[in-house]
Amino acid sequence: MKLFTALLCTLFVAGCNADPLSAKNDPKSPWWELGFTEPNYMKVWVEDTAVEDIKGKTFLRTGGGSASGGQPEDGTESARGWDGVGASAKAVVGADLPKRIFVRWQSIVEPQTYRAWVDIPEEARQMMRASVAQRCAKTPERRSTYISSVYLGLAPGGVVQVWVRDSCHHPVKVARAQAEIEPLGPSQGKNQGRYAYPVSEKSKRYIEKFGIPYGSW
Repeated sequence: MKLFTALLCTLFVAGCNADPLSAKNDPKSPWWELGFTEPNYMKVWVEDTAVEDIKGKTFLRTGGGSASGGQPEDGTESARGWDGVGASAKAVVGADLPKRIFVRWQSIVEPQTYRAWVDIPEEARQMMRASVAQRCAKTPERRSTYISSVYLGLAPGGVVQVWVRDSCHHPVKVARAQAEIEPLGPSQGKNQGRYAYPVSEKSKRYIEKFGIPYGSW
């Protein structure tokens, strides 16, 4: 009887001490994902990326192509600042958490081609770990984030902003960098100086009215 009582007390205490936000048993990816976003109307084309992880390994061609953005045509200066960080991203398979990320992209509206290595601070990695290790305090009944994320915001003038998502899926800015101009131009000089696509009519109308808001990113 004493043994049963002791076991019951032990289970009760363990249950009381259990973390209600723990995501220990929630499904999760072994990797993290990398995505890209752009200010409204300021279209970009990502030529190439690479990742150096915290173990010193380098992973090439970790993502590219178009970035998440919008062209709302609502009559406001919506290209100023950032309107969200997008949704689509690609898993960086095999990589531990990022130490730094390389990106080379075309800023279509200028036009100009940029490249940069962006250092990822430790606070960002801590947030990435936490995002999959615990549930959001506001919605403890929901599963935790399945995969941690890094988003690069790419803007005219070579501005790079970096966000990660916290345990409540909210984007948090963790870094900013200034890219340099790629001297070889678009496509590393292999495409006669042509950019991936022309400036859209919506972007043209916006820029004619408001210009490119350098300094707002």
